[in-house]
Amino acid sequence: MRNKHKAHLALIGTNIFFAINFSAVKYLINDGFIKPFGLNFIRMLFTTLLLWIFYWANPNKEKINKIHYKRFVLCALLGIVINQLLFIKGLSMTFSIHASLLMLTTPIFITLIAAWILKESLNKFKILGLIMGVIGAVVLVVSRKNTGNGTDIFWGDIFIIINAISYSYYFILVRPLMKRYNAITVIRILFTIGTIIALPVCWSQFISIPWHNYAPMQFCILALIIVGGTFLAYVFNLYGIKYLGASVSGSYIYTQPFFATVIAIIFLNESLELYKIVGAFFIFLGVYLSKKSANSFPKK
Repeated sequence: MRNKHKAHLALIGTNIFFAINFSAVKYLINDGFIKPFGLNFIRMLFTTLLLWIFYWANPNKEKINKIHYKRFVLCALLGIVINQLLFIKGLSMTFSIHASLLMLTTPIFITLIAAWILKESLNKFKILGLIMGVIGAVVLVVSRKNTGNGTDIFWGDIFIIINAISYSYYFILVRPLMKRYNAITVIRILFTIGTIIALPVCWSQFISIPWHNYAPMQFCILALIIVGGTFLAYVFNLYGIKYLGASVSGSYIYTQPFFATVIAIIFLNESLELYKIVGAFFIFLGVYLSKKSANSFPKK
């Protein structure tokens, strides 16, 4: 019971960190301090280093069973590489509020993927939830208002949706690993593999980061993204999955838009127009319906 309480707190912390990321990332990219893939690589690299430091300081070193190697690689590809690259790239092109709302489709995708992979029944509420979620996403995606911090709303939104689908697959596939190994062990291996895979894609933008333009504030924001929005967020998230399951952990994502919207309005001068509210309504309704009569994923 105590572990479950901690898991709920960890998931709240995860989504607060992710919400901060929406505005922090856009600030660095939009003001020319870093490019999307360069930021992706520096997040992966430093998070990997932090995780290896924890590993070297931990006397309980787990051995990985060879039968799990392929699952580790697949989870790294879906949950680290594709997820990170498309999230940052999409966020740099669209509004923070759009991105945070579209990420709400993740629980819907998790429910559908669970029905496919885990053979969970797909009832009328889940199907209706998918339809409502799609309607909400379409309302946001078809917006052509390129003002403020948005440069290409359509493709930015599309990248965020693909990112949500990739992350949903990761949520399902990582759970068996979480049952078998420690959370730090899992995330350390995933980030190590992901960093290696992403290196060829991100290298050119990484080496072109204009460090001479950085002041203490930019370094602090970058540290917040790396330590809070990446390292702690992933560790807390995996802790939540371990003790509460993928379904419950995934549902916490709908707390992100509130924090992300407030931060974006204050720091990025984004506005909360009617179409965003309408889109949010349909997505929230879709999440609610997709979770109706389904408390958790079946145990494996």
